[in-house]
Amino acid sequence: MTFLELVGGSVHDAAPALVGWTLLVDGVGGRIVEVEAYEESDPASHSFGGARGRNVLMFGPPGRLYVYRSYGIHWCVNIVCEPPGRGAAVLLRALEPTHGIETMRRRRNLEDPRLLCAGPGRLTQALGLTGADGGADLTRPPFELVPPTQRIAVERTPRIGISRAVEQPWRYVEVGTSFASRPRRAA
Repeated sequence: MTFLELVGGSVHDAAPALVGWTLLVDGVGGRIVEVEAYEESDPASHSFGGARGRNVLMFGPPGRLYVYRSYGIHWCVNIVCEPPGRGAAVLLRALEPTHGIETMRRRRNLEDPRLLCAGPGRLTQALGLTGADGGADLTRPPFELVPPTQRIAVERTPRIGISRAVEQPWRYVEVGTSFASRPRRAA
């Protein structure tokens, strides 16, 4: 399955399937180890209530970036999913750094590779992504996506860091990773 076929379908199928893919931005990045799914019927989603203002990017086309500022502090990056007109995206919560680690260390001003991309704000800073990247097409440079070469065991848990629809088990984490943003809690 190609990347566009994957993200062009249901966000709930795409989210766990994206775990294990490698995301590079100008050669810097790593394996996706933690994500969360959001859709327009979900009160925790920016697309809840329809397309308006900054969230219009969530309504397609799939394979693009939806980038927003969280609490006015850091950028968060999402991969837009589902057919155009449907507001759905996968929030990238954590990567296991594999490429350009020294560049990520400079950008984040820290050494521990487990903390370079553990959390949505850390991840975007390490990759050098900002609001200017909103709408960018992940199938074109400077982006590169590489599918996993083996099956990845993924655990499904409730989402974290939100105040609405917290019970939804729409967080997906690679089993056994030490690069997740927070310890996993049971669904």
